[in-house]
Amino acid sequence: MSEIAYLSLGSNVGERQKHLREAIALLGGSERVLRVSSFYETEPVEVAPQGWFLNCAAAIETEKTPQELMTELLRIEQDMGRRRLQPKGPRIIDIDILLSGESVIDSPGVVVPHPAMHRRRFVLEPLAEIAPEAQHPTLKKTVRELLSSLPAGQVVRRLLSS
Repeated sequence: MSEIAYLSLGSNVGERQKHLREAIALLGGSERVLRVSSFYETEPVEVAPQGWFLNCAAAIETEKTPQELMTELLRIEQDMGRRRLQPKGPRIIDIDILLSGESVIDSPGVVVPHPAMHRRRFVLEPLAEIAPEAQHPTLKKTVRELLSSLPAGQVVRRLLSS
């Protein structure tokens, strides 16, 4: 049985747009990519000082469990050259599961919904572009509602072409 999963993708090393496009293409090799948001340039938050990110959100249709999907996402990151040298350090690509159907999972290696998504403008703005009515299964709010409740602060700029 397939489910819709929403992913957050980010890159802040090298050719950021190219990395995001490559990750989306690799996702399309194993999953059905339904929608991809515009690209957004975002200032780094909760991380060591580093370059600005390019972020987007993607909706995919998958037959995989969230655990199986996370294994696939980590493989894509590794195949693209991501090396985890420091916690929250600069990265060629980062792919997170935000939501997966109505799943609520808290296990080693997989937490769905993403535990910080409701506090991150760089996640919610791209996600609201493609799925404003998607509902957070534990907070019982839509992505649009979560975004509108964020305080001002983090800079998130939508790029005109992606």
